[in-house]
Amino acid sequence: VQLVESGGGLVQPGGSLRLSCAASGITFSGYHMSWYRQAPGKGRELLAAITSTGATTNYADSVKGRFTISRDTVNNMVYLQMNSLKPEDTAVYYCNAATWAVNYWGQGTQVTVSS
Repeated sequence: VQLVESGGGLVQPGGSLRLSCAASGITFSGYHMSWYRQAPGKGRELLAAITSTGATTNYADSVKGRFTISRDTVNNMVYLQMNSLKPEDTAVYYCNAATWAVNYWGQGTQVTVSS
């Protein structure tokens, strides 16, 4: 099983980034997908989740209205569109694939919001 995140980088406050997560080794359509982040010295925070069918999404209050999660079941991809970025969004962002039985993580991608 592999989850490979990409799309992180340095962006100015107010800017946008789109993170991607490529999944392999799993039956992608059977997994709920989520994005988390972890800032230095803090715990891992759930940001956004999308159900296996893509019918339902949920967001943390800290990113609601700014971030959008989506999935492409044909290409086994999940995305996180991040707009209106703030310095406090600086963190390592992780992709997660889960069922009731298992939980997989990617290696993370760094997002730095700074002028």
